[in-house]
Amino acid sequence: MTAFAPPVTLSLNSVRLEPLGMQHEAGLQAAAADGALWQLAFTTVPEPQHTAAYIQTALNDKARCAFAVIDETDGQIIGSTSYHDIILAARRVEIGYTWYAQSRWRSHVNTTCKYLLLRHAFETLNCETVGWRTDITNTRSQAAIERLGAQKDGIIRGQAARRDGSIRDTVMYSMTRAEWPAAKQRLQQRLDISD
Repeated sequence: MTAFAPPVTLSLNSVRLEPLGMQHEAGLQAAAADGALWQLAFTTVPEPQHTAAYIQTALNDKARCAFAVIDETDGQIIGSTSYHDIILAARRVEIGYTWYAQSRWRSHVNTTCKYLLLRHAFETLNCETVGWRTDITNTRSQAAIERLGAQKDGIIRGQAARRDGSIRDTVMYSMTRAEWPAAKQRLQQRLDISD
């Protein structure tokens, strides 16, 4: 974690986000195996034999705060997500490096995680802007980001290399502090929670 975002554990709806560490290696391997997620060209999911390196890279990145996503009902690690590209002067963070075991897709997990991270970013870290980026071919991710209430900022052409070596266009989204209250209310309704 960074000085901007000190280590914190967040939880709601039986989903817990805790600072990622080497103790999560075996659990992340099992989560990634649920759907062989490392085979998806547009994800950052590590191949099983590279999970330790994936964790170490996250820990070494001073502009990234990585979390393990844990199901509190059984203690199972079900994925990972991060704050990243932290820009202190602009009080901006992005949410990304997000992936979940395939069996958790289309469940409450992603909405819960995003709610926790957004609430923490705006209400504790005092962020002005939270951003997201995703591969232009990852329409499932784009739809999920838009459901959060994020605004599409545009497309950066030729922004990054995919796992297979092809070059991707990246779709950028953001949410501002002014937009958070309305988004928060919608997310609370979706999650059937209140403040």
